Amino acid sequence: MRMWLVALLALVSPAAFAQDAPPAIPFDSVPNLLKLPDDMHLGEVAGVATNSKGHIFVYSRGGSTAGPAYGNTASQILEFMPNGKFLREVGKNLYAWAFAHTVRIDRDDNIWATDKGSDMVVKFNPQGRVMMVFGRKSEASDAEAKPHERNLERPLPHQDGRFRQPTDVAWGPDGTIYISDGYVNSRVAKISKDGDWIKSWGQRGKGPGEFNLVHSIATDAKGNVYVGDRNNRRIQVFDGDGNFLREMKIDVPFDENAKPAIGNKPDLTNYKQTGGSFAPGAPWALCITPPPNQVLYSSDSYPGASTNSRSTARCSAFWASRASSPSSSAGSTRWHAHPRTCCSSPKS
Repeated sequence: MRMWLVALLALVSPAAFAQDAPPAIPFDSVPNLLKLPDDMHLGEVAGVATNSKGHIFVYSRGGSTAGPAYGNTASQILEFMPNGKFLREVGKNLYAWAFAHTVRIDRDDNIWATDKGSDMVVKFNPQGRVMMVFGRKSEASDAEAKPHERNLERPLPHQDGRFRQPTDVAWGPDGTIYISDGYVNSRVAKISKDGDWIKSWGQRGKGPGEFNLVHSIATDAKGNVYVGDRNNRRIQVFDGDGNFLREMKIDVPFDENAKPAIGNKPDLTNYKQTGGSFAPGAPWALCITPPPNQVLYSSDSYPGASTNSRSTARCSAFWASRASSPSSSAGSTRWHAHPRTCCSSPKS
C-alpha cells in the first residue's frame, strides 16, 4: 500500500509559507511489521524512534489492564529489531510511567521517554538502565495528588526542576537538554548535559516567545531550537539561549471535505487566526534529520494526506539548507504512527 505525505519549503525561507501545489513525499506502509508476543498488545502508539542499529522503539499507551478505567497507567516502551522482531520491554514497572507521550534516541543511542502523566522525563542508557530523571510526579500518598487542570485563566507559576504535563525533549550540539513543557505550563526548559537546571523561557500567549500548548521540540546542527506551538498553529525558532529568531507556519492547500477519523470536523471558518489543536498545519510532532543537509518534518492531525480511506497525520518537510535534496544515512528509516509521531531517524 502506497501513501503520500505533503512536502513544503526551506527552513531558510520567509516566516509564513504558501504554495499552490506542494510536491508529495512517497513512502511505503508495511502492514504487520511489528511481531509482538502472543500475550502482548499495543495500546495507542504515542511515540516511535529508531537508534543507530535500526532498532525500533515504540512508546505505547498500554502495559496495564488492571484498572481503574480512568487514570490507569498507560506507558510502555517496546524495542524491536529492524525486521519487527520483538526484543524487550524497556523500563518495565518504572515509577515514572503514567501516560506515554514521546520517545527519542540521542546520538549515543540513549533512550529518552517523556511521560505526560507523571510530569517526568527519563534517560535510559542503551542497555535500558535509568541514567537521569527530570521532574517528579505527585505522590500517591498525598491528599492533594490529582491531575493537573488545563487552560486555567491564571496559569500557575513555573517551578524550576518540575514540569506540568511535559511533551518532548531535544539536545543541542553540546549535549544541552531542552524540554517542552507542555500542556499546562507554557515554556521550554534548558538543562545542562549533566542535568543541572539552567533556565526556562516562555509564557502563555500568542506573541513571539509565548506559547499555547508546547507540544514538540527539535534542534538543528547550529543549535537552534524549533518549538511546536500547537494551538497557535506555528513553529517558533529560537537560538540555544531562548532568543526568538522567527516563526514558521504551514499554509498549503488541503481537502476541506476531509473527515477526521474520530470526532467532529473542526471549524475551518477562520482557523488561520483562531488556531487550535486540530487546525490544519498545527504542529503535533517535529523532527530534524541528521546533518549536513538537514530537513525538518512537521506533522499535523487534520486533515491528513493519505490516499486510502483512513485519515492519517499530514507530515510536512522543510529543507534545512539550500541543497536540492537531503542526505540520508545508510539504513535510516522513517516510521509513521500516531499524529504526534511524525518521523524518526538515527542520530536525529
